[in-house]
Amino acid sequence: MSQKSERLSAYSITEHERGRSTWLKVGTAFVNRDGSINIYLEALPLSGKLQLRKEDPKDEESAAPAPGAAA
Repeated sequence: MSQKSERLSAYSITEHERGRSTWLKVGTAFVNRDGSINIYLEALPLSGKLQLRKEDPKDEESAAPAPGAAA
């Protein structure tokens, strides 16, 4: 029986004035059976910091372009 690895999203968080922040998804990560984590980045955060969060299927649906939408 194969165990599905946990999937995480990698975010770069930029702090702005007045306590506001912007979260930019920069990659995906997978938790291995031994507890180690592989991170696949599409961009590098300028701050050098990453926030790893469990992926929420609702977030992935809202980020996907609508069928027939121009790319």
